[in-house]
Amino acid sequence: MKVQSIILGLAALASGHTIFQKVSVNGADQGQLKGVRAPDSDYPIQNVNDAAFACNKDIKHTDSTVITVPAGAKVGAWWGHVIGGAQTANDPDNPIAKSHKGPIMVYLAKVDNAATAQTTGLKWFKVAEDGLSNGQWAVDKMIANNGWHYFTMPTCVAPGDYLMRVETIALHGAQSQGQAQFYMECAQIRITGSGTNAGSNFVSFPGAYSANDPGILVSIYDTTGNPYMGGKPYTIPGPRPLTC
Repeated sequence: MKVQSIILGLAALASGHTIFQKVSVNGADQGQLKGVRAPDSDYPIQNVNDAAFACNKDIKHTDSTVITVPAGAKVGAWWGHVIGGAQTANDPDNPIAKSHKGPIMVYLAKVDNAATAQTTGLKWFKVAEDGLSNGQWAVDKMIANNGWHYFTMPTCVAPGDYLMRVETIALHGAQSQGQAQFYMECAQIRITGSGTNAGSNFVSFPGAYSANDPGILVSIYDTTGNPYMGGKPYTIPGPRPLTC
């Protein structure tokens, strides 16, 4: 009963949500909500078949910025509890509640014009992922980095305009079907360089994930209630990232 109480208590923490709202390129902060399509709401999507699963729903913040990203660049995606970051002074749930353990993934979809592209019917391919390694979730690293999640854009990605979908999955309630929490927004980017790879292992959103996926319907807790899989491996949903 003690373990069950711990799990239920952690799953009940529903206020520590998050929004992806800023990009950095090789250490250069591109600016708050510049080139990132974001809602005002920090609430997750929990239905993997939601029509807005590509880039989130009720988007309120858009502009015409298209962020230049050289292939091979170190890219940062910044998350905050609400638009602007902390909801209150010393907000304990900024950038996200510590209980909301899970992976972070990055997908691209090739488009003609990133500033105006629609989000339905696109072919997405994964370029980065971070799950559970050495006893640390990707979300733990993001919290330690004050909201920043970093990855390297593959050097072989072909030049052109893309939507960049950055996604966090919170797994604190994922032992019950439909209780994994998906947070995602899309940034408007233009990749430069001499790469020739326009993607592989394409997926659609919605459609890429199943509610029964072992990385989505999963208990992350051990017998004492610690949320680190009890030494078992965690399988990140979706295809494996592009390799060059």
